Amino acid sequence: MQRIALTPRTDWQQRVEAVGMNYHTLDNEAYWDESACYRFTTHQIDILDDATAELHALCLKAVQVIIDRNLFKQLLIPDWAVPYIVDSWERREPSVYGRFDLVWDGSGQPKLLEYNADTPTALLEAAVVQWFWLRDCYPDADQFNSIHEKLLGFWQHYRQHQPSLHFAGVDSNDEDSGNLEYLRDTAVQAGLQTQRLAIDQIGWDSSGQRFVDLRNDPIRALFKLYPWEWLLHEEFGPYLPQAQPAMLEPPWKLLLSNKGILPILWELFPDHPNLLPASFADQPLLGDYVRKPLYSREGANIQIRRGAGVIETDGSYGGAAYIFQRYTPLPNFAGNFPVIGSWIIADQPAGIGIREDKTEITGNNSRFIPHYFVEN
Repeated sequence: MQRIALTPRTDWQQRVEAVGMNYHTLDNEAYWDESACYRFTTHQIDILDDATAELHALCLKAVQVIIDRNLFKQLLIPDWAVPYIVDSWERREPSVYGRFDLVWDGSGQPKLLEYNADTPTALLEAAVVQWFWLRDCYPDADQFNSIHEKLLGFWQHYRQHQPSLHFAGVDSNDEDSGNLEYLRDTAVQAGLQTQRLAIDQIGWDSSGQRFVDLRNDPIRALFKLYPWEWLLHEEFGPYLPQAQPAMLEPPWKLLLSNKGILPILWELFPDHPNLLPASFADQPLLGDYVRKPLYSREGANIQIRRGAGVIETDGSYGGAAYIFQRYTPLPNFAGNFPVIGSWIIADQPAGIGIREDKTEITGNNSRFIPHYFVEN
């Protein structure tokens, strides 16, 4: 794994906008950053592919254990939602996607930092933007990237059961809006009929006991780029079990989308080569560790304790509960710390996207760096 400094394409802004990425610059700083790229070998890509498939299999086993052992309270899941989640799992409601965030320098085995199982973003840039960058800059190389094709395959299968689908998210967030529109576009390409609305435009029809859109049409299937833990605490969240719209991601993904899955995985599969030691707050780890809230996003409220030093970020997620995870250093390329986001689409490894930050906590101001690979 090598980091290679590059000169960006002279018209890079127009090129990424042409493929749908209008949020390439955030807070006056480049988010899409092609001043560098990462180079892998085919052998390294095979390792990432295998690790992603393995982690996905472990997580599915963990879902069943959480249900069998009734660990919902430990994950801060409200009692009323438990039958809803269990029923979703027992009916094997389909999952579109997820993103494993991995620490790896190209040698040994990748280690799981966390699993973005519910509302992962950085999808458009991973699936499309870096692919067109590759065609321009390294046309003879390859890329670990079948995300777009696998999304189309998922929607083509899904269409056989649900021919139409509503897409909802937070329209005021440019990044979320861009990712949501990309997903909707792939569904349209696969033949689904779609409707787009903001999450706060979803209505409740009390007489019909159903959710409706702005035209008062029933929402029978919903893709929501909106966290389950937020949705359950909305005023009308408790109506979901009785209305029973088909949901993407499905309710059972809530069991994997909080950091509590990390100590559960470690207890079930201790010393697994792709896992780091982790524990709940009542069983603190010895030595250097990272403290993470059960529910947190974009690097908020993370604390790294290494020796006598502490690095931490603020945010609004710190009041509930925490887990501890063994500290392992991120690769350091001249002050750039990459995290590899490895995608799972329709239960299959599908490619990677890399985000960099200037510290070991990958936050909202991280940059997306493209990659390619070559024969060994």
